[in-house]
Amino acid sequence: MTLTAPTTKLPPAPPTGRGGRPGQRSAARRREAITGYLFTAPTVIGFLVFVLGPLVAALYLSLTKYNILTAPKFVGLDNYARMFRDERLATTYGNTVLYVAAAVVLINGFALLFAVLINQRLPRALTYVFRSAYFFPYLVALVYVSIIWQALFQKDTGILNYYLTAIGGDRIDWLNSSEFAKVSVIIVDTWRNVGFAMLIFVAALQEVPKDMVEAARMDGANEWQVFRRIVLPMISQATFFNITITIIGAFQIYESIIVLTRGGPGDASRSVVMYIAEVAFNKFDMGYASAIAVTLFLIIMLVTLVQFRLRKSWVNNE
Repeated sequence: MTLTAPTTKLPPAPPTGRGGRPGQRSAARRREAITGYLFTAPTVIGFLVFVLGPLVAALYLSLTKYNILTAPKFVGLDNYARMFRDERLATTYGNTVLYVAAAVVLINGFALLFAVLINQRLPRALTYVFRSAYFFPYLVALVYVSIIWQALFQKDTGILNYYLTAIGGDRIDWLNSSEFAKVSVIIVDTWRNVGFAMLIFVAALQEVPKDMVEAARMDGANEWQVFRRIVLPMISQATFFNITITIIGAFQIYESIIVLTRGGPGDASRSVVMYIAEVAFNKFDMGYASAIAVTLFLIIMLVTLVQFRLRKSWVNNE
C-alpha cells in the first residue's frame, strides 16, 4: 500500500508587471504615450517655432521682393541671380572663408596643444586650475569678451601697442586698418573658443589606453611617433567633432565683428551674417537678405555633409 500526499490546487498568482485586463493595459499605454508627448513637446515646439518655421519663411521670402512696409511680391529666382552680381557679398564671403580657415587651424591647434600639456602628469589641483583658466573665456558672453579686447586693441591706449613700443616696435591700428582688422577678429574668436575644444580633446586623451602607449615606447617609438601613430588616431572622433563645430560656428561669426570693427574699414572685416543683417534691417530688403541666408544655410549644410562623407577615411570608430 502506497501513500500519496494529497494535492491541492494553488490559486492563480496575481498579475504582475504589465499583465492584467486589456483595458488596464491600454490605459497604461495611453498614460505612457501622453507622458512621452509632454516631455518631447517643448523640444518639438521649439524646433517648429525657432528652426523650421523661420527656415520655411526665409525660403518663401527669398522668392519675393519684400521691404516690410508692402506685401511680398513674387519675383522668382531674381534675388538669387542678384547675388552673383553683388561684389560686396563676394567680399564678405571671402572674409568669412578666411575666418573659417583660421578658426579650424588656430582653435583646434591651440586646443590640442593645451590639452596635451594638461594631460601630462601634473598635480590634480594644478590640472583643474589650467582647465578652468582656459575654459573660462568660453563662459563669458562674446559681447563682453569683444569689449575687453576692443580696449586692448586701442592704438593709443591699448596694452598690446604698449608692449610693442616697449620692445621697439611701431603702434598698430588694430581695429581701423584693413590689414589688421581681420586679424583682430581672428584673435578674439580664437581666444574665446579654444577652451571648449580643449576640454573635448582632454576627455579624448584620457581615454587613450595607457598600455598601448607604453608598449609603443618599449618598442622604441619616440614621443612624436607615439603621438602621431597612436594618440592622434585614437582621438580622431574628438578631432572630427571639434572641426565640425568650429566650421559651423565660424560661418556664423557676427558679435565680435560688430563690437570690434563694425565690419570696417569699409567691408574689410565684414562677414556674411553681418551683411545679411545690414541688408535686412538697414536697407529693409528682406527678400534679398533671405536669399543670402538660405544660400549660407545650404553652404553650411553641404560642407557638413562633405565632412561626414570623408569621415570614414580618417576617423577611427573603434
